Amino acid sequence: MHRSSEVKHVASYLNTRGCECFGQPCESHCPVLTDRTIHVQLKTFIKIRVKPDRTGVVTDGVKHSMNPFCEIAVEEAIKLKEKKLVKEVVAVSCGPQQVQETIRTALAMGADRGIHVEVSGKDYETLGPLQVSKIFAALAKKEQADLIILGKQAIDDDCNQTGQMTAALLDWPQGTFASEMTLEADKLKVVREVDGGLETIKIKLPAVVTADLRLNTPRYATLPNIMKAKKKKIANVKPADLGVDVCSRLEVLKVDEPPQRQAGVKVETVDDLVGKLKEAGRV
Repeated sequence: MHRSSEVKHVASYLNTRGCECFGQPCESHCPVLTDRTIHVQLKTFIKIRVKPDRTGVVTDGVKHSMNPFCEIAVEEAIKLKEKKLVKEVVAVSCGPQQVQETIRTALAMGADRGIHVEVSGKDYETLGPLQVSKIFAALAKKEQADLIILGKQAIDDDCNQTGQMTAALLDWPQGTFASEMTLEADKLKVVREVDGGLETIKIKLPAVVTADLRLNTPRYATLPNIMKAKKKKIANVKPADLGVDVCSRLEVLKVDEPPQRQAGVKVETVDDLVGKLKEAGRV
């Protein structure tokens, strides 16, 4: 996005791989960049199945949607634009063709344009926070962004790494776990949620911010805006165009289903309970 005073922000959505559901990390940034690709929200009635080769979770036929924390990041970017503090909001997602659905959602919420970083096949299966961070850092330089807002983490693998890595690669200050943020000239005041309560910091732009749950409540896209989003531009680039190598240095050895839970047993008395625990070797 661009601030009216010339600050350009890039907003991104992270989000997930076939993913975002049991896909990969996801994070989004305001001026637009986020963690990965498309997120898959699994409804409670969908049975989670591990692939026969135990390399991951089956996501075929599962509807993809934006990671919740990324939605919050997008909403915050749009609010900054509505306050005329930024000029443009750009939504970014990394992954296969399906991630454009997530980008269109961001455009319907109010983002101005999108960037689809196309990653598919084996590279997509192994896409992690470090690779996504390199992509975001390269895009931030190319777009001359001054603010990146990401979701604090994906809700599938809970990595919580993309925002921090992106800030490190760019050598920018960071405000993580943001529950409130205020843009003041060339500075950003961020209220962070920490274990002991709240911490308020002030950082200079350009900067990276990761959105926490209480930062805002994302809006629902209206039908007119959904229709308008279909006409908004989504640029398509590949990691190689940005000079980024997405090869992973990590290898997933196996993915196992949790053990079956055994049925419980009702007992009539405390003595019966103690006896059962002794039989099971618990006492």
